Amino acid sequence: MPKADTYSSKGTKQEGVNLPKALFGEKQNDKLLAQAIHVYRDRQHLGNSKVKTRGEVTATTRKWYRQKGTGRARHGAVSAPLFVGGGVAHGPKGVKKQLSLPKKMRQKALALALSAKAKDGKVVVITGLEILTKTKEAQKLLTKVGKGAKKFTLALADKSAGAVKAFRNISNVNIVFFSDLNAHSVYFGGTILVDKEALK
Repeated sequence: MPKADTYSSKGTKQEGVNLPKALFGEKQNDKLLAQAIHVYRDRQHLGNSKVKTRGEVTATTRKWYRQKGTGRARHGAVSAPLFVGGGVAHGPKGVKKQLSLPKKMRQKALALALSAKAKDGKVVVITGLEILTKTKEAQKLLTKVGKGAKKFTLALADKSAGAVKAFRNISNVNIVFFSDLNAHSVYFGGTILVDKEALK
């Protein structure tokens, strides 16, 4: 069973805890994890960019100049993509086919990301987070448990919502409720600080 170091909210090291195998004991599956991250990133883009084609731009439909006798190339419309002010060829249409992932695959991908972090020793369990209210105390805690880490994701239980106030002004900490975690936020989240209450 995977284990994690445990610290109090004051930064005192305590006895390590066993992590739930269902969330932190998954076997490696890089394909599914990569797929989940790809879908997450794709859904961050609205995909509503649109450009006008040669048939949509405002321009005269009169032939630009006569077909023969000028010595120049043949041209029919000034709205052709070739010209400044003309339409755009093969541009975005403003219609996006949104990718999606079934719920069970999303849950499995989250477990894979958490398992990978636990295997690398980048999951730390914190007790008593609900009593933290000051940023100074939160910064001290990060210094003690961080072991040189540059980035943290704080996964809180609902009852520890008060701790948001202590951590929200620290630039390298991403605060999220444990129930809202996803594979992307875990995989790119640096060291994961898990509220012990969230594991119950």
